[in-house]
Amino acid sequence: MRLKGKTVAVLVEQDYQDLEVWYPTLRLREEGARVLHVGTGSAESYKGKYGYPCKVDADAAYVESAELDGIVIPGGWAPDRMRMSEAVLALVRDMNAAKKPIACICHGGWVLASAGVARGRKLTSYAAIRDDLLNAGAKWEDSEVVVDGNLVTSRRPDDLPTFMREFITLF
Repeated sequence: MRLKGKTVAVLVEQDYQDLEVWYPTLRLREEGARVLHVGTGSAESYKGKYGYPCKVDADAAYVESAELDGIVIPGGWAPDRMRMSEAVLALVRDMNAAKKPIACICHGGWVLASAGVARGRKLTSYAAIRDDLLNAGAKWEDSEVVVDGNLVTSRRPDDLPTFMREFITLF
């Protein structure tokens, strides 16, 4: 129960990558964290790419970084919608400015780029968004997991065990 008393947000939107939401959610709960599923405000519930539903606990517009100890940005196609939400981008920027743990996997890197927190950071992602992250000023590498200060990034669902181990270690 290493995370007892901690609150971690997991961002969700339509077409999230199911494993990249639920594996972190369950691991964080297993460690004692309170997990909040935070949406963009477009719906009260979202379905993953494979149809698994996720009911939202809060809208990003009503969540302050001071209430959170960490945040998870999953992949799938959801980050393309998340990055259009100023509330999501502001939350990610605030979490980064406070040096709180941020875990980002797969296409979630789009949110980092749009929030302006990728510049100068060493990270990884799903290979298809490599150029987007390089153009945002990131130092990209093809690795299972990359840790740069408060930021943990990974490429795909196969990386989840290492990704979550490193994220939990940041606390």
